[in-house]
Amino acid sequence: MKISSSEFVISAVGPKQYPATGLPEVALVGRSNVGKSSLINCFVNRRNFARTSSRPGKTGTLNYYLINNAWYFVDLPGYGFAQVSRETKAQWAKMIEGYLQNRQELRAVIQLVDIRHPPSEDDRTMYDWLLNRGIPVLIVATKADKISRGQTVRQLQQIKQALDLPGTDVILPFSAETALGREELHSLVAEITVTEVPGEPTV
Repeated sequence: MKISSSEFVISAVGPKQYPATGLPEVALVGRSNVGKSSLINCFVNRRNFARTSSRPGKTGTLNYYLINNAWYFVDLPGYGFAQVSRETKAQWAKMIEGYLQNRQELRAVIQLVDIRHPPSEDDRTMYDWLLNRGIPVLIVATKADKISRGQTVRQLQQIKQALDLPGTDVILPFSAETALGREELHSLVAEITVTEVPGEPTV
């Protein structure tokens, strides 16, 4: 996938603010410090395109990024150890669940996990929730530059076992620092977001 354009569109808190373009959407979910913004920046090869925060978990909006004028990355609030009240967490959970369950434009979810650690209870809960609702999920293991190649193999196997992934499912190791996995992610997202042009034959 060649990235010809990328644009921040809106920070939305409800369906009335979601774009009404009908374009495909790929949502990003993960713990508050797992590197969702860094992945977006690496994906489009633009520094500081998606803002990173020194205070993980403070953003309580769905951030829409338009890619190639053809589809959206939707960055959802991070789960885990957000420093917010229980009431606010409940509001975020309702907003996230409503989006994931009802958004017709949603094509798939990219769930980010930290390759250095076993999946958390929140990671497992999110994966099971998506699986039970039939939402396609791609697991991306971030911060792969922080460990050796030998450790990578072991950690990927540990993640696969912890999430009880089917044998055919692939976990993509990724590093925003070195761009490891970027080309593979480009290809996978291209398959997810492709739209048929009326009158043209499908391949």
